[in-house]
Amino acid sequence: MIPWIKLDTAGIPGSDAELRLMRRGAEFAIMLGSNELMNSRLSGSEAALATLAIRKIETVEKPHLLIGGLGMGFTLNAALAVLGAGARITVAELVPAVVAWARGPMAEIFGGSLNDPRVSIREIDVTDVIRSHPRTFDAILLDVDNGPEGLTRKANDALYDSAGLKAAHAALRPGGVLAVWSSGPNPPFAKRLRGAGFDVNEVAVRATGRGSGARHVIWIAAKQ
Repeated sequence: MIPWIKLDTAGIPGSDAELRLMRRGAEFAIMLGSNELMNSRLSGSEAALATLAIRKIETVEKPHLLIGGLGMGFTLNAALAVLGAGARITVAELVPAVVAWARGPMAEIFGGSLNDPRVSIREIDVTDVIRSHPRTFDAILLDVDNGPEGLTRKANDALYDSAGLKAAHAALRPGGVLAVWSSGPNPPFAKRLRGAGFDVNEVAVRATGRGSGARHVIWIAAKQ
């Protein structure tokens, strides 16, 4: 058995918690304490976050997407694979080290996605982007923390409470969609989405994308 090797650590702004970038052979993981937040072998549900959302806005000629959370780039890569040359993607990543890992030890996973002319990477809290850009985005894709139940940072709850969801609604253009990834179901969150003015569809997706692995949840919430 190949042992895990710790490559780097990074503090999370606004939290005492620390992320660890781990490697075992060709496999990478991002850990928080004993919790594995991401693994390079499990990309299915993160990719589905993009493809399911983009399917809802496929008639938009030059869509502008906001991705909250760079992670291991699976959502970004999936979006780039199906979007045309006229699309724009803004990625908001709170932890600068995650961007550095993407350009450094995990560069092979990301391919050329960070240098794609359609992509803009901002080292900023996605909450700030949402609140300062009304009627700007055709889709907002959130893979922040562990979903609506915060794990890494208490301030992330502000994305998923009623006020945060209303801000996301305001940041979307007419017909826009909010897509949210979660490690599991959360009925109160689905209720808050509807209360914020969204038409909600909840989709269960396997972690691997191939009918195996943990069941994750993606909410596809269309602006009414």
